[in-house]
Amino acid sequence: MERCIVPPRFKDSPHFKDFWESGNGKQLIEFSGAEISFKEFEKFSPYFYYVDEVGDEVVKEVYFTKKFQEASKEIEQYIQNGISENDPIPESVKKLFAQTQHIPEWLDHNLLKSGAELCMRGNIDSLISLRDYCLMGGYDYAYLNKPLIVTEALKKGAVKRLSETLDFWVNATRYNALEIHAKGYEFAIKTRLIHSYARLSIKKHYKDWDTENWGEPINSWDMMATYIGFSLVFLHSLKKLGNTFSEDEEKGLFHLWKYVGYLLGIPENLMPDNKKQATEYFYLWTSVQPSSDKDSVLLAHSLLNESLENPILKFQFQRKNLRYLHICCTWFLLDDEVCKRLQIPDVPNKNLFPVTKKVINKIYDNTVSREARIKKGNKDQLKVLEDYLRVTKNSNFH
Repeated sequence: MERCIVPPRFKDSPHFKDFWESGNGKQLIEFSGAEISFKEFEKFSPYFYYVDEVGDEVVKEVYFTKKFQEASKEIEQYIQNGISENDPIPESVKKLFAQTQHIPEWLDHNLLKSGAELCMRGNIDSLISLRDYCLMGGYDYAYLNKPLIVTEALKKGAVKRLSETLDFWVNATRYNALEIHAKGYEFAIKTRLIHSYARLSIKKHYKDWDTENWGEPINSWDMMATYIGFSLVFLHSLKKLGNTFSEDEEKGLFHLWKYVGYLLGIPENLMPDNKKQATEYFYLWTSVQPSSDKDSVLLAHSLLNESLENPILKFQFQRKNLRYLHICCTWFLLDDEVCKRLQIPDVPNKNLFPVTKKVINKIYDNTVSREARIKKGNKDQLKVLEDYLRVTKNSNFH
């Protein structure tokens, strides 16, 4: 972290002010009771140039010294069987697994369970939130998206990208998913190494990477913002769609993502414990991000058109209708200014579906037991994931 500190360079720009004074940022402050200021800015900003060095070393020692398939197999062995001190394996691998197999003192299994239950209980609303608020809203931050652009994620297509995000999210948010060797734990380690692999590849092949302005590729501060998307922004979205949640579920959601962040190598002091902290941390991070650029618009439209390309629904009219519903939710969940910047098409009666959803959620809340909702939500989410995995496996979304 020897680089000079990045200033809060966009704090006076219209997009920053709109968001925090009249848009979703203002709602987040009211929702969380956050006290925003730049007092702690210098505590966080060095992380713009800070990366997961442990993960990077593993990639250099394992992935860059053998075939990709071989390296992946080797890492899979360690994930599933653990490692012991005497194993003849690279130091970096020992270091990675020593950290991820060490259970931090603050970990609370009851909170992890509550967090997982909220994610499952949200059912399809959870998936709408991830897609139309967290993912789409993230595209408004131009520098955050640079790694996606330079690694040509657009060419891979939104179906594949959505499928991967869903696979990770679903597997990290089930009961006991984050136990050592369990599925969510495995996803966290693999995702961590994919980030390192992408980062090192960008550094090696992309000479125009503007570290000064964009930060290091996939830096720790950007990672913090991404995981605030999975916690704070996700929670705010559920609330907007008319869902209620208990204090335990709310605490649990932050706890769950804090632990996922820990497994992913994000410094612990960057991971918020509650919505107040998350909003305050997010405020600081947004001040170094410009608003969307032409790449953001391309990413947003790729996500919108995913419904048309995805063969899960058989008929064109069904796909068009699904795209329309996602557009309605995007306008409902995101600021109008953000939607305009991302050039989200304006559609008729765009509030009808989300407002109806809110009403139905209220009724559902009072008539169906929590246990039944968790069970149904888990089943429905697994079904959506299964559909996505099937189409990405059987088609040319590579």
